[in-house]
Amino acid sequence: MKQIALCFLLSLAAAAQDPAPGVTREIVQAASLPEQKVGPGDLVSLSVANCPELTHSFRVARDGTLALPLIKERIQAAGKEPFEIESAVADALRKEQILVNPVVSASVTEYRSVPVSVMGAVRHPVTFQAVGVVTLLDALTRADGLNDEAGLEILVTRSSSTPEGHVLQRIPVRGLIDDADPSLNIRLFGGEEIRVPPAGKVYVVGNVKKSGAFPMRDGNDTTVLKAIALSEGLLPFTNKLAFIYRREAGKNGRNEIPIELSKIMEHKDADVRLQPNDILYIPDSKGRRITAETLEKIAGFGSATGSGLLIWR
Repeated sequence: MKQIALCFLLSLAAAAQDPAPGVTREIVQAASLPEQKVGPGDLVSLSVANCPELTHSFRVARDGTLALPLIKERIQAAGKEPFEIESAVADALRKEQILVNPVVSASVTEYRSVPVSVMGAVRHPVTFQAVGVVTLLDALTRADGLNDEAGLEILVTRSSSTPEGHVLQRIPVRGLIDDADPSLNIRLFGGEEIRVPPAGKVYVVGNVKKSGAFPMRDGNDTTVLKAIALSEGLLPFTNKLAFIYRREAGKNGRNEIPIELSKIMEHKDADVRLQPNDILYIPDSKGRRITAETLEKIAGFGSATGSGLLIWR
């Protein structure tokens, strides 16, 4: 009964107080957030009629509970929607005989329990809260879209009860964006990590107009002819023989693969597919060979530059 009287007296005192001269009392009301299940770290706003001590915002603890004034037992909040929290607080007030007929309202003014992280080959990596209905395209929009280095797939990692503790889903960029396949625009519920790996690169050096490191936009369809096109074509006096330098798993160096460039250019031989991190070296007619040290400098420098541009002299 003393606690009931305390709530009543506090409400009267609050109503009787006037703001000091020259001071304007502002009521800052958070934007209306969609109602969804509450989690640790969320900020819950309570309003209890005739009890100002409980009319405040309270942060949900790590264990998912709310510690409230006047109420001895902590209120379980995680996993509940605001209307369920209202019922739990009202039941506790009646159980502990603080209020006979409590009128309780609850809302969430800030979510922190449903983070979605977007990183990798996007314009602006971001972490935001999945409030309301949020899809994969929404998340990419928050990150201002894919950048020029983006590869051919998007990796979405979710927490799960599997032995690994997570499940990985691969979303093809073309299917999601170019083909607008709605089944690929998955819904996000919070806790997801979205990574956009950069596209693999091929390095073109030697007797071409623009040496450089070029993203493999076509994936496994990137060929010698396409790589030459990306390098804006051959210079005069090009050697008939070119070389692909390819690193294989378990080996320190790169294998040298000779190709009949003149026959490929004349469509007498089939075009040759390139793999990520291949170095296509096109000598001039003098037939100078590239050294292993130069190869590693090309690959190392090309992968470290933002534009991927290399100048070969």
